[in-house]
Amino acid sequence: MSTKADIFIIESLSPDDEGNGRFEGQVISHVARLHGKQPAYHYVRTRDAFEKAIKTFLRSDFRYLHISAHADHEGLATTNQDEVGNRELGEMLGRRFADRRLFLSACSMVHKKMAADIIPATNCYSVVGPRQDIGFAEAAVFWPALYHLMFEHATHAMSRSALATNLKKLAMLFDVEIGYYARSANRKPGFSTNILKA
Repeated sequence: MSTKADIFIIESLSPDDEGNGRFEGQVISHVARLHGKQPAYHYVRTRDAFEKAIKTFLRSDFRYLHISAHADHEGLATTNQDEVGNRELGEMLGRRFADRRLFLSACSMVHKKMAADIIPATNCYSVVGPRQDIGFAEAAVFWPALYHLMFEHATHAMSRSALATNLKKLAMLFDVEIGYYARSANRKPGFSTNILKA
């Protein structure tokens, strides 16, 4: 399927975040629209709704999937505390996620084992997200800044090198540790080491 360089956002926050209006995905949507994009935004509270949003994304022609949720090394959780493990996420995405990119605004979720659960199973281009806990304020400026930098210079695609360059800049600026793993035919696991550590 031919895809467009636009963002499909799935967000699932804690009740406290909801009550205090901490909707990161809406900020990202606004910045994307400033660049002439037409992002899709889905707020979900349960695992069933999360799975339905994933299916909607897979039927679409969006290239970039951005998930905003609370998480740990094992996976993410919805508003209602339904858990979605890393391997389960890979299974949900499946091969229809090939040649797309996954951006995870989810604490401590992106690491080598997680990449192993996602990239070979889906054949996606890459997985990007924090390797440690990240505060809402940091996430709410980090991600819109990343999408701004990427769309400002290349509105129709994200190259591996440009993504790495901009991630390094922003990780240093906001003092966050980011993981960036990409599909690789040259490595036995099928994916790279953390590109930002190279």
